[in-house]
Amino acid sequence: MKKSTAWFLACRPKTLTVSLAPVLVGTALAWQQSGHLLWLPLLAAALGAAFIQIGTNLFNDVGDFLRGTDQPGRVGPRRATAEGWLTPATVKAGAWTSFALAFACGIYLVAHAGWPIVVIGLASLAAGWSYTGGPKPIAYGPLGEVFVLVFFGIVAVGASHYLQTLSLAPAALLAGTLLGLHAAAVITVNNYRDLDGDAASGKRTLAVRLGRPATRWLYAGEILAPYALLPLLAGTAWPPLASLPLALWLIRRFWRETPGPAFNGLLAATAGLQLLFALLLTLSLTI
Repeated sequence: MKKSTAWFLACRPKTLTVSLAPVLVGTALAWQQSGHLLWLPLLAAALGAAFIQIGTNLFNDVGDFLRGTDQPGRVGPRRATAEGWLTPATVKAGAWTSFALAFACGIYLVAHAGWPIVVIGLASLAAGWSYTGGPKPIAYGPLGEVFVLVFFGIVAVGASHYLQTLSLAPAALLAGTLLGLHAAAVITVNNYRDLDGDAASGKRTLAVRLGRPATRWLYAGEILAPYALLPLLAGTAWPPLASLPLALWLIRRFWRETPGPAFNGLLAATAGLQLLFALLLTLSLTI
C-alpha cells in the first residue's frame, strides 16, 4: 500500500465530518443572533477541530495496536498500525503533528477570543490524547459516548459560537447537545460492532456493559433525541426534520443487521446523518 493511502485511511475520513458539523452549526447560530460572520475564526476553528479528530484517530490506531486489542479477525475497518502499513512510531509522530497543527490554529483563536479558548483548546487536546492514551483510556471504559457528546457536540458548537460573538448563548449548548447525540451514536455503532472482541480483550465499553439488546435502544435514543429536542431551539423551522426518514432507516438497519462488517457502512452512514442534520439545521438558522 502507498504511504499516502495508508495515511489517508488512518485519518478515518468517513467520520471527519463529526468534528466539522458542530463548527458549522455554532457559526450559523452566531450569525442568526448577530448578523455578521467572521471568516478567519471560522476557518481556524474548522481546521483545529479536524486536526484534533485526526490526532485522536491516530492515537487510537497505534494505541489499540500496542495494547493488543486490534487482533486478527477484527470486523472493523483495517488499521494502519495493525496491518503494518505504518510503524507505531510513525503513527504516533503523525498524531502529535496533528495536535501541533491544532495548537497552531489555537494560537490565532486565543489571540482573537482570549483565555476561554485556552481552556477549551487544552482540554480538547488532553481529552483527545486520553481517549486511547494514559493508564485508563476513555475508549476502554463506558464513557466513550459521553466524551464525544461533550467535546464533539457541546464544546465544539459552544466554542464556535463564542469565537463569532465573544459570548455564549444557552441555545449554543442546546444545539451542541443535538449534534453531540448523533456523534455519540457513531461511537455506539463502533462499540456494538466490536462488542465480542472488546469483551474478550478486556475493554469495558458501554456496549459491553449494557449488552446488545440495551445498546440497540441506546442507539435509537441517540438518533431520535435530537428531533425531540429540536422544538426547544428557537428559530429552527422544519428543514432538519427532512433527515428523519434516514434516521428511522438507520435505526431499522441497526436493529436488523447481524453485527459484523456490514456495520462499517452503518457507521459511515450515521456520521452522514449527523452531517445532513447539521446542514439542514444551518439552513433553518440562516433563512
